[in-house]
Amino acid sequence: MKILILGAGKMGSFFLDLLSFDHETAVYEKDPKRMRFTYNTQRFTQLDEIREFRPELVINAVTVKYTIAAFDEVMPYLPDDCIISDIASVKTGLKEYYEQTGHRYVSTHPMFGPTFANLQQLSEENAIIITEGDYMGRIFFKELYRQLGLNIYEYTFEEHDQTVAYSLSIPFVSTFVFAAVMKHQDAPGTTFKRHMRIAKGVLNEDDYLLQEVLFNPYTSGQVAQIRSELKQLIEIIDNKDADGMAAYLKKIRDNVRRDIEINK
Repeated sequence: MKILILGAGKMGSFFLDLLSFDHETAVYEKDPKRMRFTYNTQRFTQLDEIREFRPELVINAVTVKYTIAAFDEVMPYLPDDCIISDIASVKTGLKEYYEQTGHRYVSTHPMFGPTFANLQQLSEENAIIITEGDYMGRIFFKELYRQLGLNIYEYTFEEHDQTVAYSLSIPFVSTFVFAAVMKHQDAPGTTFKRHMRIAKGVLNEDDYLLQEVLFNPYTSGQVAQIRSELKQLIEIIDNKDADGMAAYLKKIRDNVRRDIEINK
């Protein structure tokens, strides 16, 4: 298959490495310096090169802020039968966009990234494939993600946004709060150092990505739960309520235990 990747960033380069030995691949990237370490693939900096390549599948791997803009730029240069796809972690507006393009489409979300994941060992990582869209496109990505050993889940666009609101907004907000109140430690403990590594990783993410995850319409309800739990915990601490603390610790340990059992 002739596959065009939009963007030679970390995820774009990852997909190029993954696909270039089994498919005829090309990458379109405006900044030639970002393609210095790509190999076994064609490198495009001009839109006319896309027209000549005639891709059968486009994988949009640009920064989430520019996902739709990147599609708009290349769309006039794509064959009518080309499948367009994205791997964006934020799907806001994409369903409506896809449906007005006239192209077959597929949308997926590899729920890992270069910040924390070991890209050589992904068996503990997940991927979401959106159920709306082209059947053959979904089959392509399902087989690709199976080869990587990913755990695959199939959701609608709406179900995806609900999942992201839970799985990303809670860790992001918790990290923001930690970073907001932390002070420099000359001799930090192990737990502090681990939280600091997580905070650095999250805060290295693109500002627009962080914003869009938190502006997800389902995020507010998740953050409200954090506020409710903090209120309860503060009352226990202020009252030095040993029984209340024991009950609270049991509740959260049971939550963690159930999650471990479910994911075995």
